[in-house]
Amino acid sequence: MLQKSINEFVEGQRNWLDPVGDIIGNAIIQAKSAGGDRATRVLDFLHGVWLEHPLHPALTDVPVGAWTAACALDALDSIAPDEKLKRGADGAICIGIAAGLGAAAAGLADWHYLGGRNRRLGMLHGLLNLSAVIFYTVSLAMRRSQHRSSGSLLSILGYSLASFSAYLGGELVYGSGIGVDRTAWQRPPKEFVAVLPEAELEDNKPRRVDANGTPVMLLRRQGRIHALGHTCTHLGGPLSDGQIIDNAVVCPWHGSHFDLDSGRVVHGPATFPEKLYEVRVTNGQIEVKVGR
Repeated sequence: MLQKSINEFVEGQRNWLDPVGDIIGNAIIQAKSAGGDRATRVLDFLHGVWLEHPLHPALTDVPVGAWTAACALDALDSIAPDEKLKRGADGAICIGIAAGLGAAAAGLADWHYLGGRNRRLGMLHGLLNLSAVIFYTVSLAMRRSQHRSSGSLLSILGYSLASFSAYLGGELVYGSGIGVDRTAWQRPPKEFVAVLPEAELEDNKPRRVDANGTPVMLLRRQGRIHALGHTCTHLGGPLSDGQIIDNAVVCPWHGSHFDLDSGRVVHGPATFPEKLYEVRVTNGQIEVKVGR
């Protein structure tokens, strides 16, 4: 019931969420284009390529935890006033604000690839988080100007916004699969299975084949046959339709680069590596099994 109400509310706001989202999304695309390799490195960092895991959800735990601690310290201070409790609450709020801004940057990097309902939901999620950061920033200023009661009230409002926003973030991940490995449910063969006659594999042209129900990309290059998962781990793009640049296959949907020799992510937005397959040719048939 709650999920249905939220979906109806988000869709009812599309008249302003979509234009705002387009403005922000286009600004990110232009900045990425203008920044060249430096922008690519920054985005790779924000996506979490170096971590082999999305960075945004890892960062969001910090402001939520810090602001929860601030709420607890404020509650204790209201029962038994203590300067140490006040300083602890203020410090926790500072940590939450700093981490919230970092989480926002990582979230924006991931968000701008989304479309439709998920884009609108992500836009609302981000705006609520930004509002929470603003509430906490004003709260901190009021606390330091000796208006702690009003500052504590703003903290409660900020915490409420952040909590609801966290629910929306959970809907994006668990309801829509945003940020998860899109190949996690596949069951690649652990023993060699035949997938294609060798004579049918052209040089330098990716080819999608089926390995016991799991899609695999084959590529013959410089006399060697490479085999990686066909499904991009980011949002499920078809790697067999991608380009080969240097020693990587590039997803045609969002430009993730995967190394042909290891399956690791060279450039995001993907963060999870592709499954690498062992290849052999037996009696003219290309056979593959998932690497160990």
